[in-house]
Amino acid sequence: MSAEFDKFVDIVKEVRLKCPWDREQTHASLRHSFLEEAYEVIESIEKNDMKEFSKELGDILLHVVLQAVIAEEEREFVLNDVLREVSEKLVRRHPHVFGDAVIGTSAEQKSQWEKVKLTEGRESIIDGVPQHLPSLQRATRLQEKAAQIGFDWKAKDDVWKKVEEELTEFREAAEGKDPKKMEDEFGDLLFSLVNYARFLHIQPEDALRGTTNKFVRRFRHIEAELKKAGKDIHAVSLEEMDILWNEAKTLER
Repeated sequence: MSAEFDKFVDIVKEVRLKCPWDREQTHASLRHSFLEEAYEVIESIEKNDMKEFSKELGDILLHVVLQAVIAEEEREFVLNDVLREVSEKLVRRHPHVFGDAVIGTSAEQKSQWEKVKLTEGRESIIDGVPQHLPSLQRATRLQEKAAQIGFDWKAKDDVWKKVEEELTEFREAAEGKDPKKMEDEFGDLLFSLVNYARFLHIQPEDALRGTTNKFVRRFRHIEAELKKAGKDIHAVSLEEMDILWNEAKTLER
């Protein structure tokens, strides 16, 4: 394992040294492709494609090592610093594994994890949630962090009442036709729905991604069937498309 990893690091360094494209890369220039690779990992998991999953994990590892190599060139830090810091963090945040603390449940561990984070220089319970996370995921993580110290609803029925309240306020804003007010109230409605989903142990980001993928499959079925029939999708009626949409739903059952 160690020999294989060392060999991989040497390959990355040689590529960085001899490839014109790789030599041009910086921390900033690689950030978007790093994010893209992370999403490809998620997609391979959702497809349950373990061969692809293994490849995508390799791409993530490539980014980690390449960023560390660039940092070493700039005399910012070296790969061993990355490995040492993450090892220390794992030990520090798992006192029940590497120390004498007693933790019996996953919830207790999450609470302990957040407490340790505050000893590491963070000023707020909700620090550490990246601004660039997808908004549904960010809302979920912020709510989870607040809930760790008891800032949370007591029962899911109360959360649902809040959803209904926000829906009413959004409808009123829509009737008023004030764009800013409508956007604010829609945001409040989504945030309350995220809260309710959390109480049902649903990941909103996963749920919406699944529904979006379902829409794509069904819409492509419409396109494919119209193409087979020699029809122009721009010329058919909504009713005809609805029939094909419902056909796609039936095929999925």
